[in-house]
Amino acid sequence: MPPALRILALGDSYTIGEAVLAHQRWPVQLVAYLRGCGWPLADPEIIARTGWTTDELAGGLDLARPAGPYALVTLLIGVNNQYHGRSLDEYRAQFADLLARSIGLAGGEAGRVLVLSIPDWGVTPYAHATGRPAISAEIDSYNAANFIAAQQAGARYVDITPISRSAAHDLSFLAEDGLHPSGGMYAAWVTAMLPEVTALLSTP
Repeated sequence: MPPALRILALGDSYTIGEAVLAHQRWPVQLVAYLRGCGWPLADPEIIARTGWTTDELAGGLDLARPAGPYALVTLLIGVNNQYHGRSLDEYRAQFADLLARSIGLAGGEAGRVLVLSIPDWGVTPYAHATGRPAISAEIDSYNAANFIAAQQAGARYVDITPISRSAAHDLSFLAEDGLHPSGGMYAAWVTAMLPEVTALLSTP
């Protein structure tokens, strides 16, 4: 049998799967689907924690010291920077550093790094109705920054923000806490990222 391919998922609550069961986390669902398609994948390695900002993820990487190269490295980070009112300039700089580290962990191959856009928590019941337009606008600004960074670095990018906004009229997309995604929303993310993931895994 060919050696198992390794996937590293970096992020925050959206990657560790706050408020859902372990098998419902999107990295776990992604690996399960790909295994069903015949890809020899190891269990995903996840470095993520609820509440992490970009600098805290960097610190988590320092402590975990993951050993590459990985066949795929995913990066989804920034919602807590927005939530805490951190500056967009700081986010750009720290995200660029995390992206460079992700590329290093992918063996220096930017095409094996997948950046995911930040979901919009402003549509959830947790957000006050009066603040929703401002939250969404700030999320859009952060996503414009991480999209440009991914493009410039040659990394892949999948925009999952529109899926997250479906929770405004479909509460099945939210976990019981009314804030974080449900396993169903994570499954929709997996579907959205499959074309990019299968393309990069098919690349020698």
